[in-house]
This record gives sequence, structure tokens and C-alpha cells, in this order.
Amino acid sequence: MDAVSGTRADPSESPAGVILPRRVHAGYALGSLATGAFGTVPGLVLLPYLTDTLGVAAGVAALLVLLPKAWDVLVNPVAGRISDRTRSRWGARRPYLLGGGLGLAVLFAAIFAAPFPPGPAAAGYVALAFLLTATAFAFFQVPYVAMPAELTDDYTERTRLMTWRVAVLALAILVSGALAPMVVGAGGDGVPGHRWLGLFVAVLIAVGAVGAFLGTRSAPTGPVVASEPSLRAQLAIAAANRPFRLLLICFVVQAAGIATVLAGVNYFAEHVLRDPKTGPTLLFACFVGPALLVMPLWSRAGARLGKPGAFTVASLIFAAGALTLVAAPVLPAPVVYLVVAAIGCGYAGQQVFGLAMLPDCIAYDTARTGRRQAGVFTGVWTAGETFGLALGPGIYGLVLQLTGYVSSSTGQAAAQSGTARAGVLIGFTVLPALLVGLAVLTMRNYDLTPQRLAAASAGDPQR
Repeated sequence: MDAVSGTRADPSESPAGVILPRRVHAGYALGSLATGAFGTVPGLVLLPYLTDTLGVAAGVAALLVLLPKAWDVLVNPVAGRISDRTRSRWGARRPYLLGGGLGLAVLFAAIFAAPFPPGPAAAGYVALAFLLTATAFAFFQVPYVAMPAELTDDYTERTRLMTWRVAVLALAILVSGALAPMVVGAGGDGVPGHRWLGLFVAVLIAVGAVGAFLGTRSAPTGPVVASEPSLRAQLAIAAANRPFRLLLICFVVQAAGIATVLAGVNYFAEHVLRDPKTGPTLLFACFVGPALLVMPLWSRAGARLGKPGAFTVASLIFAAGALTLVAAPVLPAPVVYLVVAAIGCGYAGQQVFGLAMLPDCIAYDTARTGRRQAGVFTGVWTAGETFGLALGPGIYGLVLQLTGYVSSSTGQAAAQSGTARAGVLIGFTVLPALLVGLAVLTMRNYDLTPQRLAAASAGDPQR
């Protein structure tokens, strides 16, 4: 692979108005097996693995989960800059789908290898392995997210491409998240069960990475140019794009809210629903299963309301559902699962329209400046999203620490006080409702419509 920093790709490769074939839709979407598995499973099991298997105090465990992901705030923009400058026979982005994806798979399995007995050494090993895995993820995720802006310049086609991607993302979350507790249980719980979980998720990641690499081999490629030479310059470029800035702030805060839900699933099932065996799997099935069914409805909602409007509606559905779950201790279990399904429907819409507006923001910048720097924007975007997803478990762990959660090194959760159980409930309901609901206020001034994008492309001074 020859990474150089100079020339613009042949303009004949520009995918203006391209309607992509279904095989490219499906091939690109397969990459979400990797992003969905890595985005879901650590947030779901890593905090309880540390507190209930390795005996790490909740506050310390929160830091061990947060800090490696916070590292990605620096790594993601670097990965974007490197992929912007890459020239190879496979294109600028695809080499990283294969290399970054397979590296991610191997390192993920290493997180749960547990070469040390429960204690400080085991906790330190997990933190280091998670740091390396997060770095590999950056070099897969950033080029992967950059690709849609270079596959087609068609506004509607991007929504169609993202609908495929989010459908597979939902499937990946369902398979990895719902089966994760079952794999741990089937493997013997504790350390042995988590080793099997690491191998199971590693296979999912590898399948997604190889599938995306092969599935996009015939896709068109837009021109790619070298990005800015420093992180500060990249941040300045991103900050100058007002629609991108507003969307990023909203999406990062909402990612933190979504991540608190993921972090709390096992705790909520154990201490609120009193169903540690089947509860996590049922919660995930109810969260993701309906999301797969409502994708066509969200596509229609986007056509009727516009992407920002539909994004707002989806966010409010999520927030209202999460707030309703405050009553979970007195609600029948079937009602709780129905509410979780409603939250999942909102989550699906958030992902579809958030990810569909990102390429629009990149295209808007290209129209304004004449430079295509998808890697810069997706590097900053992925860094922010990753930080939000890491912040969620960190916040949840802090809530557990403050409310007196008792850790365990037996592989089974310890008995908890009423205050600790209240912390489990608040972290799973009130916190995500506030984060997701209030964040959408930043979108009030988002005004990147197809008309404005067309005006920018035409050089309208009022763009």
C-alpha cells in the first residue's frame, strides 16, 4: 500500500448522481457487523465483567472503560488523515476495511483472554487490550464511515445506503448483544464464559470486515485529496462547517445516552427485573427486533418530514420511552419489554437520519470549498461518537459507585442495597432520557436541505 500526500483522484471517477447497485448496498452494509459488534458488546458486558467477575470497584471500572475509548478522540482524526492520503489499487479506504477489521477481531478476543487472575493485574491487562482494540477500530471505522460521501453524490441515495447499513447494524446489535449473555452462560459464566464471548464476537467482526472489503470492490470511488496536516487544522475545518458542528454535538451527547442504556442492561435485568438469565437477551431482542421492522417506515418519514425533522421525532420517542421505564419496578414485565421496543424504534430512526445527514454535511463542505476531505470529517465524527459511547458506561459506573454498588469476583453479582438498586434504575432510564432528549435541541438551527446543498454546489453566495 502506497500512502502519499498529494494528487487528486481522476475526476472521471466522481460518482455524481450515482445510483448504487444492491450488491454494493449489501456489501457496504456488512461492515456494520463489525461496527455493531464492537459498539455493542464492550458497552454491554465490559463494565459488569470488571465489577462482577474481576472484582474491580465500580468507579475504577468506569475509568478503565472510559479512558481507552477517550484515546480515540486523538486516534480517529489521525486515522482519517492517513486514509485520506492513501493511494492503493484497492482505493483509499478499502485497505483499512481488511487490515483494520482483522486486527480488530484478533484484539477483541484478547480483551477477554484473562491471562491473570482477578485483581489489579487483570484489570490493567483489560485496559491495555481495550486500548489497542480501540485503536484498531479507529482504522476500520473512520475509512468505513468516509466511504458513502465518495460512493455517490445523490442526496436520496445516501439515505438508501444508510438504511441498508443501519438495518445490518441493528441485526449486528441483536445478534451480538442478545447472544452475548447466552454465550457467557453456555461457556460456564465467569472467566471461561467471557473467553468464549471474545471468540464469538471476533468471528462476527472478521465476517463483517471481509464482507465489506469484498462487497465494495466494484463500487465507484469519488476523488480523495490529502487532508489537513494537523489535528488542530482538522478541527478548524470541521468547526467551520456549521451543519456538521450542530449534528456532531447532538450525536455525541446522544451516543452517551444510548451507551448508558447498553451499560445498564445486565444490571437492570439482574436488580430491577430480577431475571439475570433471560432478561438481558429479552431486553436486546425487544430493543433491536422492532427496529428492523420499522426501517421502511423511517425511510417514508424522512421523505415526508425531512431528515432533521424525522431525526427529532425519533429522538423524542427514545427519550419518552426511557423516561417511562422509571416505573419499571411496578410495571408487569411484558409492559417493560414493550416500552423497550418503543425505545428501539426511536433508536433506529436516530441512527438512520444521523448517519444520512453526515454525508450531506461532507458534500456541503466540498461544494463550499472545492475540496473533498471525507476522512477529516469522519475522523472527527468517529472520535466524537466513540467518546460518547465510552462516556456512557463511565457515567453509569460513576452512578453505581455513588449509590454504593458492591463488586464481586465470583462471576455472580453480589446482593445490593436499595440505594444501589435505585442507582441501577436511574442510570438506565432518567440519564439516557435527559441526554437524548435535551441533545436534540441543538438541531433547531440545522438547515442543510437539498435546496441549500444544491445552491452551494452551484456557487450561490447565499449558501
